[in-house]
Amino acid sequence: MTLGRWADQARQRRHPEPRVTYVVDRNINYTNICVSGCRFCAFYRRPGAPSGYVLERATLIQKLQETKDLGGTGILLQGGLNPALPLEYYEELLIFIRRAFGLHIHGFSPPEIVFLARLSGLSIKETLKRLIAAGLGSIPGGGAEILVDRVRQTISPNKCTVQEWLAVMETAHGLGLRTTATMMFGHLETRAERVEHLLRLRELQDRTQGFTAFIPWAYQPGGTALGGTGTGVLEYLKNLAISRLVLDNFANLQVSWVTQGAKVAQVALKFGANDFGSTMIEENVVAATGVGFRLSEAEIVRQITTAGYEARQRDHLYRLL
Repeated sequence: MTLGRWADQARQRRHPEPRVTYVVDRNINYTNICVSGCRFCAFYRRPGAPSGYVLERATLIQKLQETKDLGGTGILLQGGLNPALPLEYYEELLIFIRRAFGLHIHGFSPPEIVFLARLSGLSIKETLKRLIAAGLGSIPGGGAEILVDRVRQTISPNKCTVQEWLAVMETAHGLGLRTTATMMFGHLETRAERVEHLLRLRELQDRTQGFTAFIPWAYQPGGTALGGTGTGVLEYLKNLAISRLVLDNFANLQVSWVTQGAKVAQVALKFGANDFGSTMIEENVVAATGVGFRLSEAEIVRQITTAGYEARQRDHLYRLL
């Protein structure tokens, strides 16, 4: 496939060494209560729902200790837009995790930051400064979906706008915070809108150089209000390859084994990707759609090495360990 060859050549130019990286961490969702009501999400619960939760401290400690015991270097910390949780809750949470466990906190996607800023009556910059002071180490690129407001107004009308998402990232980069970027594709967007998404990211990266990696993943329709049929393997690989070619100013491109499975992820390493992502000791959001791919660290290493690459553990800032 021509696109795959071009993307693989682009990957080799940037990463000539036959190496694929991965990180040992877990996804911790501190609350599933959310007022956003995104049509593609099967994880959230509205305020007052019987199955809504805010993670208890004892449960959090158990999860953090297990992560440390398994050699984890950090956590991905994300949750719903919960109006009952003030900014002080997040600050105390960050301080506790950093002091008690010393783990890097890759946390709070742009929609969470925008929501917190509004709730607190603060600017995005002021909100980020307080979170950084409490221990925030980097920001995940969640909540991007498709960076086109036409799409966002249809699938997630209560979530931050394109400009707000980009503003959080640009402000974070200006404060010295590194971030990732994502794309959730294969629902209501057009291919032209996917390209628009990529170009917006490319333009911001040209200005700030603050993105460490790009992670495109295919929409999973199970249990969602949006429904649909999802995206096939070929479309996923094509989108991945195009991402590598368009985002020539991004150092790293990550596979999505959690949505595609291990074998497709191996193939994706020939379509421009150089990173296998996280061991995901725990993952709840995609799992809520009924997709249940799981890989241990040993299995990730085996998948990488049998694909012909050297497996190397990294941290959330893409530094080799």
